[in-house]
Amino acid sequence: MVVRIPMSKTGHSRLKAELNQLEKIDRFEIAKAIGVAREHGDLKENAEYHAAKERQGHIEGRILELKDKLSRAEVIDCTKVKTEKAVFGTVVSLLDLDTDEEITYKLLGPEEADVKQGSISVLSPLGRSLLGKEVGDDVIAKTPGGTREFELVDIARSDVA
Repeated sequence: MVVRIPMSKTGHSRLKAELNQLEKIDRFEIAKAIGVAREHGDLKENAEYHAAKERQGHIEGRILELKDKLSRAEVIDCTKVKTEKAVFGTVVSLLDLDTDEEITYKLLGPEEADVKQGSISVLSPLGRSLLGKEVGDDVIAKTPGGTREFELVDIARSDVA
């Protein structure tokens, strides 16, 4: 069974652009760098050659990873999600019941999650505990740092397509 990866249209486009860059530009540039490094002689002691080969391995690994993720992507148009419940693509405002601090997160896929930018994965402990909740519901998240309690204050549509 194929495990689908939820992803916004924007996130999907970003991954496709990265794959295109790696396949059409970076791959050829590193091949040229390896060729130049080979011309410098003894490969056993050629640090430039070894660094280029290592970079090539990283590029090829990332290409495979991106192809896998894109093939399993479940692309969701976040501008069309309903906001009655917390679902992928919504923006949730939470009141931390321990600190009385209000925080806001976009619920996105694992490839798009960036807490510093205000987005979390729907597959994270907090993201999973939010799914299906409505405004006014209490949310209990079992995180690696311990159990945290929130109240869901607001649900809005995300500006991410």
